[in-house]
Amino acid sequence: MQARSIYFITGALLLAAAILFAVISITNQQQQAQLSQSDIEQLIDKAIENKIAELAPSETAPALSTPVDTSDLGPAIESYLMANPSILQRMSVALQAETERTQNEQARVALASLQSQIYDDPDHVVLGNPNGDVTLVEFFDYNCGFCRQALADVMQLLDEDKNVRVILKEFPILSQGSVDAARIAVLVQREKDVSYLDFHTQLFASRGQIDKGAALKAAQSLGLNPVDLELQMGDQSVTDVISRSYQLAEALGISSTPNFIVGDELLRGAVGIDEMREKVKNMRKCGKATCNL
Repeated sequence: MQARSIYFITGALLLAAAILFAVISITNQQQQAQLSQSDIEQLIDKAIENKIAELAPSETAPALSTPVDTSDLGPAIESYLMANPSILQRMSVALQAETERTQNEQARVALASLQSQIYDDPDHVVLGNPNGDVTLVEFFDYNCGFCRQALADVMQLLDEDKNVRVILKEFPILSQGSVDAARIAVLVQREKDVSYLDFHTQLFASRGQIDKGAALKAAQSLGLNPVDLELQMGDQSVTDVISRSYQLAEALGISSTPNFIVGDELLRGAVGIDEMREKVKNMRKCGKATCNL
C-alpha cells in the first residue's frame, strides 16, 4: 500500500512537470498567435503523453525571453484535468512498471556477485532436498501476514517436487518481537535433534503477535529448555546470523517480506504457487527464472 502511494505521489510530480512544460510551450506559442481552448488542450495532452513515455522530466526547461503569465491558462488546464482524471493513474502505472524494471535489473547484477553469501552460509536453514537441482531462497519475518500465506505455497512446492531445495533467511524487520523470535529460531535450527520445520510452522500457526514468548513456547513444545534459549539468544553468534541477512537484503534492495530468490531473479511478495512452479520449471529448462522465447 505504501509503495502504491509513493508511485501515486511521484506520478503527480511528473504530471505537474508535464503541465509546466505544456504551459511554457503554450506561452511561447501565444507570443506568435492566439490559441483556442482546443489548441491548449492538445498541447497539454501531447506534453503529458510525452511524460508518460519518458517517465522523467526534461533535463532543462527552455529559456524564456519574457516572464510566463499562467493566469489565463489555469482554468483551461484545470478543465482538462477534470475531464481526464485517468491521466495520473496511467502515469503512476507506467512509472511503477519502469521502476520495477530498474529494480529487477539491479537485483540481477547483485545476485550474480553475491552467490556465496546467498547459498553457502552455514547458518541458514535448508528445507527439502539439500542436493536439489533448483534452490528457492526466502527472506521472511514471523509477523508478516504475507509470509504466513507464502508458507503454504512453499510447503506445497516441497511436497510435490522432491528435487527442490529451500533456503530460509531470517529477516526480522517488523517489530522487536520479530527480532526476538528470529533469535530463538537461530538457536532452534542449531539443534540437530529437533525439527526446525515443526518450530517454523508452529510459529506461523500461532495467533497474535509473534515474539520471544511465542518462540520460547514453540521451542519448549519440541523438548528444548526455554531458560537456556533465553540465556543464549543475545549471543554474538546469533546476532551475526541475522546481521548477515540484513546486509544481504540491503545489497539486493530488499526492504520488505516475503522476498524470494530463484536463479537470476528476485521475486517480491507472496507470488503464489503457480509462479513458483513456473520459475522452477524454467530453471530446469534454460537455467534462468525466465526463459527467452
